[in-house]
Amino acid sequence: MSLFHIDAGKEWRGGQRQSLFLVQELRKKGYPVQFVVQPESPLHGKAVEAGLAVLPLKMKSELDFGAVFRLSRQMKRRKCRLAHFHDAHGLAVGAAAARRAKVPLRFISRRVDFPVKKNRFSRGKYTKDIDAIIAISEGVRKVLVDSGIPSGLIHVIPSGIDFTPFREVESRDFLRREFSFAPDDYLVGIVAALEDHKGHAYLIQASKILKEEAPKIKIVVVGTGSLRLELDRQTRELGVEDMVFFLGFREDVPRILASLDLFVLSSHLEGLGSSILDAMASRLPIVATQAGGIPEIVTNLVTGLLVPPRDPEALARAILTLYHDRELAARLGQRGYEVVHEKYSAEAMAERVIDLYESLAAKKGIRLSR
Repeated sequence: MSLFHIDAGKEWRGGQRQSLFLVQELRKKGYPVQFVVQPESPLHGKAVEAGLAVLPLKMKSELDFGAVFRLSRQMKRRKCRLAHFHDAHGLAVGAAAARRAKVPLRFISRRVDFPVKKNRFSRGKYTKDIDAIIAISEGVRKVLVDSGIPSGLIHVIPSGIDFTPFREVESRDFLRREFSFAPDDYLVGIVAALEDHKGHAYLIQASKILKEEAPKIKIVVVGTGSLRLELDRQTRELGVEDMVFFLGFREDVPRILASLDLFVLSSHLEGLGSSILDAMASRLPIVATQAGGIPEIVTNLVTGLLVPPRDPEALARAILTLYHDRELAARLGQRGYEVVHEKYSAEAMAERVIDLYESLAAKKGIRLSR
């Protein structure tokens, strides 16, 4: 008897980290979990390193029938009682395999606030033989309901994080040493994929304002994505290449966050913003947009400052407010640290997911063996 978790992500982003956290917590609690991941992906490597039961499965697309057949065979052989799909490709391949294998319980994680296409095929993926959809925020839930997904299927369970890596950081001047920043430089960082919905273009526009009014502010960008060349071009055209630093993909995010003075997230679409949770765990004040589920974790003037999305002027003004008012910045950072520890641990997230599993399993008379 086993539980299958399927994540077809090929990169290391917030969704993959959340699926890893959940599988780790399930294993700690004695559930027999099989973690289905893309071979040789960052998630594969981290799952193996964590000692999880991993089934590498190449999932080329949502119509990979070979992967469906191989996965259904594994589900039958391992007597799968519950399947949990963590991303779009994982859902398409995993749901088809679960139907072939007659898996009695099926769950979806929905982490993005992009609307579901309003056609029978798209909605069917989220409703046919699905027991529950786990939305990571009320913002995601609203988008699903607006897309025609029955509200009774949707359960809001926010993301959680492991605080250990943030507690282990000893030095808070790593970036200053690596890039030779001056002691009085004010480091503003963003950790996000370089994709349109993350709004980096608006942050770079805001950098032009910041350079004119507070040249000691430096923008540190962590992440990779399809817009890297376009963002490089934008920084050159605006003349801010001396204050915007692209670090690319980094494994040492806790150490980088510990070196910052402020964290910013400029998204115009966002499920929740798990990178904000990391920043809060690092005691950083937050400047973020009123997009998706972000206002559910960032309370204006309590744990950070909220601004409208796609508004470089407002973004720059909020950053300048905290640059000039260090006492307010420190107060916001401390309260954010307290809130993230109170509400957003990986353990709390896993407990709520497990409660949902067990509740729906009991209704169907299914025992999830530990």
